[in-house]
Amino acid sequence: MTGTEASVTRGREGSVAKGPALFDLSGHRALVTGSSKGIGLALAIGLAEAGAEVILNGRNAEALESAREALEECTGTKAHSVAFDVTDEAAVQDAVREIEDRIGTLDILVNNTGVQHREPLLQVPADTFEQVLHTNLTSAFLVGRAVAAGMVERGRGKIVNICSVQTWLARPGIAAYAASKGGLAMLTRGMCAEWAGSGVTVNGLAPGYVITELTRSLVDDPAFDSWIRGRTPAGRWAAVEDLVGTLVWLAAPASDFVNGQVIAVDGGLTSVI
Repeated sequence: MTGTEASVTRGREGSVAKGPALFDLSGHRALVTGSSKGIGLALAIGLAEAGAEVILNGRNAEALESAREALEECTGTKAHSVAFDVTDEAAVQDAVREIEDRIGTLDILVNNTGVQHREPLLQVPADTFEQVLHTNLTSAFLVGRAVAAGMVERGRGKIVNICSVQTWLARPGIAAYAASKGGLAMLTRGMCAEWAGSGVTVNGLAPGYVITELTRSLVDDPAFDSWIRGRTPAGRWAAVEDLVGTLVWLAAPASDFVNGQVIAVDGGLTSVI
């Protein structure tokens, strides 16, 4: 294959993208759940910088508006915010309908909403376990199904589920979280199995240990910080910006024949023992 041939991708309808167009999201519209701060907001900014029109989501409308203003100031592009609870089936259906009626059809969905719970498994209440599963796994099913209905009808779409290195690895005290992320990987594959034939790609992005507000206590713990740096071949924690390139690739034409995969962005952590 020549270099020119290698730079060309043919989509489901036979369209051709070359060179920079492989990663160009201009004219695409993306919903990012859980994007009022942290990883979700960084991913939303990355999509906007690649040309996408972004819709931010969270439950706190005031926090979402602040995030939207920050995104617009950072990227110079217009964004939207729609507050709704991704674990509420009726709210999800209403919100997706509102977005597509008021803003436009969705080309990209990033299921980023997630919650962590740290407690020995023998002490985790059953309702807490269910809450973690509902927030991290069921929400991706609810939002994914609602958005995919239109994608399947239109014959195109990109869904990226934010998994974790805990998709494959377990640590004491976070069994509920690991179970939810392992389930999310299989939901990703199930979505691929059902929707790939309709032109929808569904993949997972699995971050390693990332510096965020939620992990600050771990970063500031000298013992844990030293363990992470020693356990990770790259020798450092990830910054939220480290995740953006892989997300843009998974959302762009460059990955049109990548489907049902979970891509680790972890500095090599899952490659060594």
